[in-house]
Amino acid sequence: MKMAQTFWVLDADTHQPVCFTTGTAACNVSQVTPDLLRLAKDILQPITGPTLVVADSEHFSSELLHSVHQETGFDLLIPLPNRANYRRRWESIPEEQFQRHWAGYATAKLPFEMHSSTPGQYFELVQRNAERPEDWFFKGFISTTDRDEVDALTRDFPQRWHVEEFFNANQALGWNRAGTMNLNIRYGQMTMALIAQAVIHQLRGRLGEPYSTWNAEHLANDLFHALEGDVRVTDDTIIVTYYNAPDADRLRSHYEGLPEKLRQEHIRPEVPWLYGYQLDFRFR
Repeated sequence: MKMAQTFWVLDADTHQPVCFTTGTAACNVSQVTPDLLRLAKDILQPITGPTLVVADSEHFSSELLHSVHQETGFDLLIPLPNRANYRRRWESIPEEQFQRHWAGYATAKLPFEMHSSTPGQYFELVQRNAERPEDWFFKGFISTTDRDEVDALTRDFPQRWHVEEFFNANQALGWNRAGTMNLNIRYGQMTMALIAQAVIHQLRGRLGEPYSTWNAEHLANDLFHALEGDVRVTDDTIIVTYYNAPDADRLRSHYEGLPEKLRQEHIRPEVPWLYGYQLDFRFR
């Protein structure tokens, strides 16, 4: 089927998206990622020190390593593909080059040179798992900078999994389907979904458990669809009244008396696109 590819940068600490871009089926990861990271650099402006980007093995290419290393200012950590030639090289690394850290886990750091149209010198981080030699299995990573391999492989790289968690929680907002291949329309759809995701993320944080762990579809079915109410205008305030809202006391503490709560945070409560009206909520 036709597929509209989407490329994302997520913040590994907050688990929230930084930016995205989309492209046609003719674009591959190596072509799109440098532009995506330049966009992320404009947003994050990593000027106080190197910022680490962790990616998947599909990002492994000499062109991408060279571009990121030379042009974006980011550090890059990528797993090497699980190919036979790499496995043979890892198995041939002398035992004395590995440093054991705990039972069943050892690492080695080696120089790595790319021989291609875009050559470069990097660092290969190899982890060896299992305790007995007959059970050993290996995994290799390429780093554009010299870094502590234990921190990189056991603390930094596992945070890449937050990308999967993000899509599991939010893909129902519209990122799991594309109604059109028109890039302008698709960018508009995805941007609106991104705004919705940001608002829902704030709502999850305010409501806490169990809502903070619900994905978008669960929230839609068991929270938003359960809301019934009416809208009235009193003086300069639009009052939205909800009836039979789940956990009304929890919602009331955050949203009832909203104009005054905003003023206490030094935020003007008037909404410009609502003709300057304030917005308040009631729960019955």
